[in-house]
Amino acid sequence: MDDGIRVQGLSHSYEREGQRIEALSSINLDIPSGQFVALVGASGCGKTTLLDILSGLLEIQNGEVLMGGAAPTAGRSDTARMFARDALMPWRTAAQNIDFALATRLADAGQRAEKIRSLLGAVGLEEFADAYPGQLSQGMRQRVALARTFSLQSRFVMLDEPFGAVDALTKISLQDQLVALWEQTPSTTVVLVTHDLGEAVALSDRVIVMSPRPGRIVADVAIDLPRPRGVKALQSVREFHELVAQLWDKLGD
Repeated sequence: MDDGIRVQGLSHSYEREGQRIEALSSINLDIPSGQFVALVGASGCGKTTLLDILSGLLEIQNGEVLMGGAAPTAGRSDTARMFARDALMPWRTAAQNIDFALATRLADAGQRAEKIRSLLGAVGLEEFADAYPGQLSQGMRQRVALARTFSLQSRFVMLDEPFGAVDALTKISLQDQLVALWEQTPSTTVVLVTHDLGEAVALSDRVIVMSPRPGRIVADVAIDLPRPRGVKALQSVREFHELVAQLWDKLGD
């Protein structure tokens, strides 16, 4: 498990209006290297708190967290994070936004330019390399953010509701592009926070169901759907819908 993620006895609390709020309680979770895991649960169950701890954005209060055998810290070069909003810099073009991140890993400008062209092509935006975020739709901006995230070829990728702000058809397209990018880097471990159970099943190898606050793991559901997967094609697969129904039952329990 040294190459993956190990969480043991993790608890976390915070203060709000003078009250102590318990966000996470006794979380134990092992994620092997290269696995895609989704976290689901009611709002406020601690999904994003757990993701923030894995990203090194929150300190570990109680318990142990190891990512690749080391504790998570902010700015780790092997960890990337994508937020619900694209967080693109409005004064940079699509290509320049990707280049800003990629330059931290790859010094050669010519190699970066080639990689950026390839990534924009992979997300269907090769004709928009010189467009600024204000000239792109929300879905297109999320595609740029996806390309930027995976340009880093990180060992660990943390995704926090990355498609929550787009329409249903755009979401399926983005999900397919995410799967395609991830399958090009099979050693990358992905943790996705989502409220969309269909998204969790379509993308993941496992879905972790968390209880209402304080967040505990109440189910660990294996997604035995073959890869490579097409998210759009899954919508007509009976096993896909059975797994979504199973997750609804787990959330109800």
